[in-house]
Amino acid sequence: MSTVVHHEDLGSPARRKVLKFLVVGIIGLLFLRLYQLQMLYNIELGRKSTENTLRAIVREPIRGYMFDRHGQLLVDVGPSYSVTVTPAGFNEHSLSLLSGILSMDSEAIREWIAKGRAYSRFSPTRIKRDIDFKALSALEERLYLLPGVNYQIDSKRYYPTSAHAPHLLGYCKEISDAQLAKLGEYYKLGDLIGSSGLEASYEVMLRGQKGYEFLAVDARGKVIGSFENGQNDILPREGFDLLLSLDAGVQAFAESLMTQYRGAVVAIDPSNGGILALVSKPDFDPSIFSGVTPLEDWIRLTSDTTKPLFNRATMTRYPPGSTYKMVLAAAALEEGIIDENYRITCTGAYRFGNRIFKDLSVHGSTNVVEAIQKSCNVFFYQLIHKVGLEPWAEYGRRFGFGQSTGVDIGEETQGLVPTAEYYDRVYGKGRWTQGYLVSLAVGQGELGVSPLQMAVYAAALSNSGALHQPHAVDAIRNKLTNRVEQFQQRSRPLKLSAKTMNVIREGMRRVVNEQRGTGRAAAIPDVIVAGKTGTAENPHGEGHAWFIGFAPFEEPVIAVVVMLENAGSGGSRAAPIAGLVMERYIHGEIKRYKPKPAIPKPVRSDTITVVTEAYR
Repeated sequence: MSTVVHHEDLGSPARRKVLKFLVVGIIGLLFLRLYQLQMLYNIELGRKSTENTLRAIVREPIRGYMFDRHGQLLVDVGPSYSVTVTPAGFNEHSLSLLSGILSMDSEAIREWIAKGRAYSRFSPTRIKRDIDFKALSALEERLYLLPGVNYQIDSKRYYPTSAHAPHLLGYCKEISDAQLAKLGEYYKLGDLIGSSGLEASYEVMLRGQKGYEFLAVDARGKVIGSFENGQNDILPREGFDLLLSLDAGVQAFAESLMTQYRGAVVAIDPSNGGILALVSKPDFDPSIFSGVTPLEDWIRLTSDTTKPLFNRATMTRYPPGSTYKMVLAAAALEEGIIDENYRITCTGAYRFGNRIFKDLSVHGSTNVVEAIQKSCNVFFYQLIHKVGLEPWAEYGRRFGFGQSTGVDIGEETQGLVPTAEYYDRVYGKGRWTQGYLVSLAVGQGELGVSPLQMAVYAAALSNSGALHQPHAVDAIRNKLTNRVEQFQQRSRPLKLSAKTMNVIREGMRRVVNEQRGTGRAAAIPDVIVAGKTGTAENPHGEGHAWFIGFAPFEEPVIAVVVMLENAGSGGSRAAPIAGLVMERYIHGEIKRYKPKPAIPKPVRSDTITVVTEAYR
């Protein structure tokens, strides 16, 4: 017998069909993935590929300079060295060596590297700024033992004159995480950014544009050399320069006069609102923030009870005392309630209801010019009831009170001009009386102003009615076009008649130049000065001393305000300082009093040593 073996087929038709669909499906998925990689993710993958073959090294631009109105350099730039670590190339075994060179805690270095890795593992992360020459030398000698570690040259602020002006010029700080998340792609971890004053307000113009040097790296992240001989490198662009209205000599002199006081001095060019000097005392040396701020210095500044970081020139809100009387006089004259011949008899006190409001003297028969000259409170006590609260408040707003001035240094208070609506809200409707107006008549009560607002007010009185926006920057020097571009500031008229302005100005002239004037201490040799004194009562101690003024009387070139906290009489304390500041600006020297100039220390600016006179 023979045995027949039948060869069985490889599979049934159903099984072959399933296998066919499976093979086709796999091939389809591969083609779909290929399409995704080539067409949909090509940009992202191309970028990642570039990161693995190229490394972009940021080249920081030189920050813009600041010059005063005479072209004197106020804020300079010099070199500073920062240590960077590229997380992708860093070897953890070299951490202790790096920590020793930089005198920096190992955990702090790890934290910075971790932050940098979260941002980009292939980008250098700055871990320490402004290292000294000893650390730089040690680092340079051991770079071959520190993979991923390098250093770069940054810019650092220097201040070559004795005019510090820290509250006006401002300072830079390392960018915070919140700012980094908010401000987009230009900044990266460890960058400096303007934090206050002009440095913050004009950050975009001052900072310049970063440059980039592209380096070729291998698969392990090791730098091979320059990519395409640097043909694709992007050069950094320097920041624009700020040309300020500030007078460095006047600023330094005003700072020296305020050494023993808490308060502010603001001087303005009445023709355009340019700030000639802005002093807030106590203050601080801005060079503390130009590099790495030592922790002990930061603690000292922030814990100081005199608050040196606080800008008293723009942020305080104190009652102005009698310096505000011209607002009430303007309202009464403009509304036709009184004229220059209207008189009252001052007996040294004023009774309203069951209260008696005293004056400093018995002035007798007094008109509005004499009331300003002698600072007669009784005249204005009576006048405010004739004018009324709302018209008084409206004229205050005309002079810029109760609102921002628009100054370009970035921080200011609006102050407070109380109205009926304000009193209704605070005390309840019908629960306040006309007695509240008596204090307002002489610049007391809830009325609150800043020295900057008072300087704008003094400037408007000096130029017969133009209210200019105060500003520190007159122009910028555009280094891309090599052109100087002027800024146009806002101005508006007060809409007061020439007759009203002449009456008020005559009263202010007599304050300084006539017998029984309260501001005779502000007088300047060979110059006619106009002004007004004020002593604002303070429930917590001695009153605040005020003086506002301008000079020369006929053609003013400077308007100034001095505010001294808890210093007492404005006539004896604030007026002399104001007179000296105006004299220094007008004459270029002080004929009555010449302070011993400080000898500034030499300041390193790139490769040039600059020594500047204290009061030039």
